[in-house]
Amino acid sequence: MIPVSKSARGLAAAAAALVLTGCATTNNPQDPLEGYNRAVFSFNDAVDRTVLKPTATAYKNVTPSFVQTGVSNFFGNLSDAWSAVNNLLQGKGQAGMGDVTRVAVNSTFGIFGLLDIASEAGIPKHNEDFGQTLGVWGVPSGPYLMLPLLGPSTVRDTAALPADIGGDIWKYKEPANWRNIGAGVRVIDKRASLLDASSLLEDAALDRYEFIRDGYLQRRQSQVYDGNPPPSADAGAAEEAKEGANSQVVPQPVSSEKQ
Repeated sequence: MIPVSKSARGLAAAAAALVLTGCATTNNPQDPLEGYNRAVFSFNDAVDRTVLKPTATAYKNVTPSFVQTGVSNFFGNLSDAWSAVNNLLQGKGQAGMGDVTRVAVNSTFGIFGLLDIASEAGIPKHNEDFGQTLGVWGVPSGPYLMLPLLGPSTVRDTAALPADIGGDIWKYKEPANWRNIGAGVRVIDKRASLLDASSLLEDAALDRYEFIRDGYLQRRQSQVYDGNPPPSADAGAAEEAKEGANSQVVPQPVSSEKQ
């Protein structure tokens, strides 16, 4: 018989939970698919604990800090180009041109973005994506979604993913093997930057799922409104979702699972 590792059993258990609870729902107005989302969260957490977190920890411990900084700066410079496009689409010309300037400065004087000269020169960095652009255009966020491997999202942010993927300059890098290696390094570097935060979350949060969900929704709302969301924005969205949930009878799952 072929031996089965604990990690493989953990992933199998998480996948089984995903199937068994996939249709479960709750009355939470912002998270009507909480049963399904929690199952996906468990699956993602299993993948993170068995693959991503150990790899990111090794990367952080072995790779010199200046190399890690260079990797983060390089991919951050690429993302600045897409931020520029989204700022311009949102009608924020000054911020958009600032992002264009950042890309020009860092790509030339910063050695293809390995050095963040623009920040040292006082040119602010923005993190804009098409999900935020849709929000600025008035598209409601819709229900919260936990995507397999990708993590927290909403219906609006999920709909924006094809545009965000298409707007990623690295997607067009040739040859393909370099592109794939770079994509892997990018994911590992991003996960390594979150190691301290994830450790704190594991120690402090009673329900990590709720903590991550609520934090994500609040952060996205703040990003859409540049840190100044109208007082009625969250309340209005929650009320609409609540009315929709109350208009139908939803069977509740019998489950003792709690993250």
